[in-house]
Amino acid sequence: MPEVKVCAENELADGAVRIVRIKELEIAVIRHDGRYFAYHNHCPHQGGPACEGVRMPQVIDRFDAQGQFIGQTFDESDMHIVCPWHGYEFHLSDGTHVGDRRLRLRKFKVVEREGGVYVAI
Repeated sequence: MPEVKVCAENELADGAVRIVRIKELEIAVIRHDGRYFAYHNHCPHQGGPACEGVRMPQVIDRFDAQGQFIGQTFDESDMHIVCPWHGYEFHLSDGTHVGDRRLRLRKFKVVEREGGVYVAI
């Protein structure tokens, strides 16, 4: 599998995304909590730039003992990529859609070595 250098090891700030074009593919490399994730920047819904939207944690509805809604909170351990066109959300960890696991972003392997960050295509 050929690898393409994306950036130097600490060049991409935590929470940042870098879009790189490799042949006909536009790939987004996202750094979150010191880890790198890479996905095809193409939403399976209608082809939008899936990785160029916001990233936000899973929203959790909270209910009391009687089942009454009492508010919302966030699950910081489950970060989502939100497509800017229509709001489709994908788990950052594996690229699957939060509501329909059959929908997913194409994931690429990220390799860190010798002070660089590479995407295997």
